[in-house]
Amino acid sequence: MTDHTQPTDDLGWSLKLGLAEAMVPLIGRLHRDHGVTATVHGRSLVGKSVVDLIKAHRFARRVDDVELSLEGSLELLQVLCRLPLAPAVIDLARLTGVGDEAAVRELLAPLAEQQAPAGRRDVVLYGFGRIGRLLARILVEQGQDPWGLRLRAVVVRRGGANDLVKRASLLRRDSVHGAFAGTITVDEENDRIHANGTTIQVVYSDDPATVDYAAHGIHDALVIDNTGRWRDAEGLSQHLRSEGVGRVLLTAPGKGSVKNVVHGLNQDTLTESDRIASAASCTTNAIAPVLKVVNDRYGILRGHVETVHSFTNDQNLIDNFHKGDRRGRSAVLNMVLTETGAAKAVAKALPELEGKLTGNSIRVPTPDVSLAVLHLTLREPVEKADLNEYLRQVSLDSPWQDQIDYTDSPEVVSTDFTGTRKTGVVDALATITAGDTVVLYVWYDNERGYCEQVLRVARTFQGLDRQVFPPVASELVTQTGGSGSYWT
Repeated sequence: MTDHTQPTDDLGWSLKLGLAEAMVPLIGRLHRDHGVTATVHGRSLVGKSVVDLIKAHRFARRVDDVELSLEGSLELLQVLCRLPLAPAVIDLARLTGVGDEAAVRELLAPLAEQQAPAGRRDVVLYGFGRIGRLLARILVEQGQDPWGLRLRAVVVRRGGANDLVKRASLLRRDSVHGAFAGTITVDEENDRIHANGTTIQVVYSDDPATVDYAAHGIHDALVIDNTGRWRDAEGLSQHLRSEGVGRVLLTAPGKGSVKNVVHGLNQDTLTESDRIASAASCTTNAIAPVLKVVNDRYGILRGHVETVHSFTNDQNLIDNFHKGDRRGRSAVLNMVLTETGAAKAVAKALPELEGKLTGNSIRVPTPDVSLAVLHLTLREPVEKADLNEYLRQVSLDSPWQDQIDYTDSPEVVSTDFTGTRKTGVVDALATITAGDTVVLYVWYDNERGYCEQVLRVARTFQGLDRQVFPPVASELVTQTGGSGSYWT
């Protein structure tokens, strides 16, 4: 007689699927109704698939040596849905073990007393290239947040009679990041793109100072300029002359008086009076957090940054004229040695490293994901194991969770980091130490990882930062030696 009993492993997996399926509507309800983002050790659960939720709970073993209980998280989510909460980031892993519902209520009581922001804040994307379209995808993905950023419009130069359809197609399909997760429809009569319930007004203009955003119901908007045409305050201030604009954020290194902001490091330098800021460059965002934590603990005397960077639209597909040195040569056939301003830009976010870093870049024939090689001389000798363990803990349990990730896999290659939402991933097996000399290898998705940082800065700029509960410790213990957590 055939045995139709289900193997134990299958039963366990089926149980996990059922628990994760029950979590999905609760996570969505908290996000839509309260602006609460549920996370597991800093990894957002909003919009994730059932399998992704299971993987996030398994990830917890890297922090606590055991998988996070799906049953426990489901119970916590049920409790959270019964509480009056203000917008926040709530880490389920950190709440585990707090106690019963009364204890959870007591811990989260400050959230019940906080006043929620007035509502969503309007965003306009000026330019719709690689960064602009990826920003649009992420903003649409987060579009159900009632106290978040709301994409209202994109501004482009008209490229032809079927411009709108082609731009919608580029949003729908991407050779690097895959298909858009959802539905897209085009309203050619009104120059609009509808994506997952978000209506995007497409404005055709070549003059940032003359767009009437208010005519489209857009007010006090943050314009994210991803064209790179203007990088100083004078050029970027043109946007502020348009009706409906409140602030401007540049997705490239700013020049002159423009503040270069790397979220996690110096976003607190933004003030209420600031109207223009820069989110620096993808490379600066990838390396500055790692340099920050290494300098805090070990002290950096000097260093050299070499980036192995994917080619960009600025280069030519085949040899042709280019105003820049070497960039006229074919991007898909050559490694192209070029300059990078990342080393100097780091000093704007980390003044303590000013004059200590040099840098260069090699553009290589890949479309996305880059690698930064940090060759550093430290104040004191360090062992590879100690340095890696420190960086591992930083990635798992520190204020830099959003920026720094860590891998010790012997098999990873560049494509494994496509879509990475952290700005830099330390490759632990590649770390080299020799006394006070250290070489660190940091992978980064120079498109997706950077866009995540841009939007973190955008939320801060628009007053939409959210408190993390339970709070992540923020002070770094800089003494060497000892054991346990580095955070106090």
